[in-house]
Amino acid sequence: MAFPYEVFIGLRYTRAKRRNHFISFISLISMLGVALGVAALIVVLSVMNGFQKELRTRILGVASHIQISGVDGDLPDWSRVALEAGAHKEVLASAPFVQAQSMLSVDQEVRGVMVRGIEPGLEEKVADFAAHMQSGKLDDLKPGGFGIVLGSELARALRVHMGDRVTVIAPQGSVTPAGVVPRLRAFTVVGLFEVGMYEYDSSLALINIGDAQKLYRLGDRVSGVRLKVEDLFQAPRIAREVAGMIHVDAYVSDWTRSHANFFRAVQIEKNMMFIILSLIVAVAAFNIVSTLVMAVTDKQADIAILRTLGARPGSIMAMFVIQGALIGCIGLALGVVGGVGLALNIDVVVPFIERLSGTQFLAKDVYYISELPSELQWGDVWGVTLIAFVLALVATLYPSWRASRVNPAEALRYE
Repeated sequence: MAFPYEVFIGLRYTRAKRRNHFISFISLISMLGVALGVAALIVVLSVMNGFQKELRTRILGVASHIQISGVDGDLPDWSRVALEAGAHKEVLASAPFVQAQSMLSVDQEVRGVMVRGIEPGLEEKVADFAAHMQSGKLDDLKPGGFGIVLGSELARALRVHMGDRVTVIAPQGSVTPAGVVPRLRAFTVVGLFEVGMYEYDSSLALINIGDAQKLYRLGDRVSGVRLKVEDLFQAPRIAREVAGMIHVDAYVSDWTRSHANFFRAVQIEKNMMFIILSLIVAVAAFNIVSTLVMAVTDKQADIAILRTLGARPGSIMAMFVIQGALIGCIGLALGVVGGVGLALNIDVVVPFIERLSGTQFLAKDVYYISELPSELQWGDVWGVTLIAFVLALVATLYPSWRASRVNPAEALRYE
């Protein structure tokens, strides 16, 4: 034989017709259990990756990869700072901004907002507002035109539409003989955006940077400079390197700091889902234990004959380890193929199930992400494959050890 006889007999036991068909049924159930568990784990991890990517894309469409802010809230000579930061080979673009807390007033409605002054031509290079504009465009924010672009939820709360006028109330007051009065300025709504994140859609307003400098009396100064980098996952390292390249006192932060808690929560949720679904795979894998225990009982006479012919206990154990491992590997292969196929085509499968059942899993009026996203990462697939294989292998050890301890004389007494 080309293979050791342990391998040959183990494979033969797996495909042999048994007198007890119930054992074959249990083997099939064990295979399907492993397959379903592995497929579910791959699909859920892919969906979690998809949600993480979708949220990251939406957040970073508004937030900056790296932000350089003035120590006292304003940054003088921002063009020099942008030039020095842009000297880094991994910095793709930079844009100045003015940012301050203010209030918007329309008739009797008043809302606290974050007003951000931007340079439209430069802002489009560091953010994706253009892709999320519902009405109008950023280029409509002309210097001196006092136009404003609102988030969709903010506009809905204020009940304003394109062309309406809103009053921006700056927190810094003007000293007059009558006392300190707030600075007011009327702005015209020239655009609406919706990025799909309530935090921004409900509390962010954009105006031209020149208008913001006039409103907040900054002169030529700005609040900071926003940078876009080539690889957003390298932003922490690039931020440290940029901090050593600029020659002004400033705070340099990256997106992982400004949204650290949020992304940490998403990662913890993914890890917990991995652990919970791994338990499902473990339960399915340990069904192999019952299959092998019944197989050992069914094959006691065969084991005794092999022992009398000179087979060592280790060889008997290897036969049943091979049998159980083969059951686990078949289920694992089916699960990987099914899970990968479903994860890659979830955008087709989910709408089909929704049409078939007449329900929508993620309603548009409740969830901002109304389609189930999926991103298959092969590292997750190999990790799931390794864990499932190890669990299936561990499940074979006890029944195989029991088989190696069978006493030939006792097994053959009633044969």
